[in-house]
Amino acid sequence: MTHLEVEVCGLRLKNPTMLASGVFDETGKSMLAVAKAGAGAIVTKSIGMEPRPGHPNPSVVELEHGLLNAMGLPNPGIKLYASEIKEAKKGGVPVIGSVFGGTEEEIAELARLVVEAGADAVELNLSCPHAKGYGAEIGSSPEAVESICKLAKRRTKGPVFAKLTPNTPSIADLARAAERGGADGIVAINTLKGMAIDTDAKMPILGNKIGGLSGPAVKPVGVRCVFEIYEAVRIPVVGVGGIVTGRDAIEYIMAGASAVQIGTAVWSEGPIVFSKVCKEISKFMKDNQYQTVKEIVGVAHPGKR
Repeated sequence: MTHLEVEVCGLRLKNPTMLASGVFDETGKSMLAVAKAGAGAIVTKSIGMEPRPGHPNPSVVELEHGLLNAMGLPNPGIKLYASEIKEAKKGGVPVIGSVFGGTEEEIAELARLVVEAGADAVELNLSCPHAKGYGAEIGSSPEAVESICKLAKRRTKGPVFAKLTPNTPSIADLARAAERGGADGIVAINTLKGMAIDTDAKMPILGNKIGGLSGPAVKPVGVRCVFEIYEAVRIPVVGVGGIVTGRDAIEYIMAGASAVQIGTAVWSEGPIVFSKVCKEISKFMKDNQYQTVKEIVGVAHPGKR
């Protein structure tokens, strides 16, 4: 292994960065571009059983320190998207299929189908804050999280990651529930529920009124959540939320993340952000005499320094 290579839930990554779900992953070609730009793994957009148009525009608001979006999980459905997964696989990096559904049965079946389509692992989207009847609405209950993970694990042979919501009193409780259900890893966090109002029009800007906040503004919340989850479970954690630089990634890794996902920064800087972040991680490791990324995981915790 090179000094940047990591293994997460049996997936071997050339570096600890992943493309986060929902950005630059609409097509196989866009995911290929991200793989070529240096990402260690790709997470697909969240896919449902049937085509879904998403919420009406405006669906994205650019803020000073991030984005507020209410896309509403638009996707072509698993049957049509299967060909995009096969195309993305040509990039030579692990492809993780993100799935969502309105029932436990639907999510578990989608987990099976996305692996059948070629995905190397599954990310259960239990945390979208702006799609009624999906995501955080069913992923805020520890009992539901445990049950969904258990059923998904029965249906698929690949690793299963549970992506959790920060819009909860205790993300550690959700992580413990996912671990009890057999999840192989945790992804934290999804976006924070938010709103923007047009003061001239005197009305919410987003067509859906409420959206999810991402980008640098949410990084302190994401780091805190990863820190708490790392102390609560034994399975690996993947950190996501506001990563723009190598230092941002290192912060998550020190909090306990085995790898990180980058989303909003791909939107703002393009796929080149992956190679930039990796170079900065590498320099940090050299300057601080770390030989492997694994040596850094969790060092911010008492007793690990």
